[in-house]
Amino acid sequence: AIAAAKKMSGRWCRSAVCAAVVVGAAGLVTQGASRRGAVAQRAVAEPVATATELATIRGVAACEILDSRGNPTVEVEVTTPMGVFRASVPSGASTGVHEAVELRDGGARYLGKGVLNAVKNVNEVLGPAVMGKDATEQRAVDELMIELDGSANKGTLGANAILGVSLAVAKAGAAARGLPLYRHFADLAGNAEPLVLPVPAFNVINGGSHAGNKLAFQEYFIIPDGAETFSEAMQIGAEVYHRLKGVIKAEFGGDATLIGDEGGFAPPCDARSGLDLLMTAIEKAGHSGKCSVGLDVAASEFKVPGEDCYDLGTFYPDDERDDPALKKTADELAAFYDELRRDFPIVTIEDAFDQDDWAAWSAFTPRVSDTLQTVGDDITVTNPSRIRRAIDETACNALLLKVNQIGSVTESIDAVVLAKQAGWGIMCSHRSGETEDTYIADLAVGLCTGQIKTGAPCRSERLAKYNQLLRIEKELGDDAIFAGKMWRKPLWMG
Repeated sequence: AIAAAKKMSGRWCRSAVCAAVVVGAAGLVTQGASRRGAVAQRAVAEPVATATELATIRGVAACEILDSRGNPTVEVEVTTPMGVFRASVPSGASTGVHEAVELRDGGARYLGKGVLNAVKNVNEVLGPAVMGKDATEQRAVDELMIELDGSANKGTLGANAILGVSLAVAKAGAAARGLPLYRHFADLAGNAEPLVLPVPAFNVINGGSHAGNKLAFQEYFIIPDGAETFSEAMQIGAEVYHRLKGVIKAEFGGDATLIGDEGGFAPPCDARSGLDLLMTAIEKAGHSGKCSVGLDVAASEFKVPGEDCYDLGTFYPDDERDDPALKKTADELAAFYDELRRDFPIVTIEDAFDQDDWAAWSAFTPRVSDTLQTVGDDITVTNPSRIRRAIDETACNALLLKVNQIGSVTESIDAVVLAKQAGWGIMCSHRSGETEDTYIADLAVGLCTGQIKTGAPCRSERLAKYNQLLRIEKELGDDAIFAGKMWRKPLWMG
């Protein structure tokens, strides 16, 4: 037993649920819980390390890796007596101007997108500062790093540097407490309710900045809110996705089934026909009545600067771009949404207007709130101060939770609590430039968001998150609750 424990002492079981090796100065104790729920305890020597000793940060190291688009990003490893805990930072393509600063190097290397300065800031500034700190004290660690940065938007050290450490510390803290990451997130947020599996919003048609087609709207979602379990929702989403490929191929040819950044198809359709394609695929898959649909319009990407004009022709070929019917005022765009909602079972629209078009948001949301979720992404950027303004101005009724928009676990939790207190929905989200890290699956469960979007059921960096949710569902067993029709207002603070 001693030999086995010593063999394990230098590493941490990568599963989200395993509590592995506890090391003391003169002894070794292991205790853990496997995913199958079996509990093993091996007390082999004394003295036993205290909880604080187990959580003590003894090393921090960062390096540059590549994300799913082939661009550099930051990876951080935090070492405690429990082992080494790794986290990597995602990156968006359509980023709001109010997001925390993602520090890039500039210059010719990686077309200016290198992150060696952010890596250096972890290794030389943030890492030394958090050495010796308790990884279970997430807020204290995050606030220390924010204070070291000293800027309003993390522009000094980089949100990508701070977030990498923050996420790795969260994983280390969960291990020190002998908890899976999702339960640790729940405790950090004060969520004592039963845990809820989110409804997945599968982005199966890509447009805008995520694709190379002419479609202005960035994402079209299949939302299997009629499923009874998360695993059934995954089955429905995968079956509709494969049917959709056949529908698109039959109408536009094989080239139209090439996929975008998030695994969705990128057919040469317009805003309305994209929804027609979804409904046809849902029907052919035999899931009519079990699926709603949704949109991420990403309107900031086609707003004409300085004008009350949203140009749906922004991504059209040059010879088709000047059609006056493609140019819409904010009021006309809202009327277009109303028209689409009459004809399709749309239950959520994200970024319906520009990130600074507060008047348009505040005119639209109060009118539709009873039947439509209006999700703030670029307008709120997971930032409590902007969320407060959106609450005061009734600009939206749901938050898109993107941890890298604000740059720390603590601030992300604060944003969620604030939004939930206002009665908002929460959609936990990936970014278009992703890694194999699965922390958002645990975050969605721990914070009881009720919704998650992490791409199509395609591409391994997307499926890694969905597969983690399947594992969590299996582990929870009979205690697993699926958000289903209550996805806008799940149990915790719902």
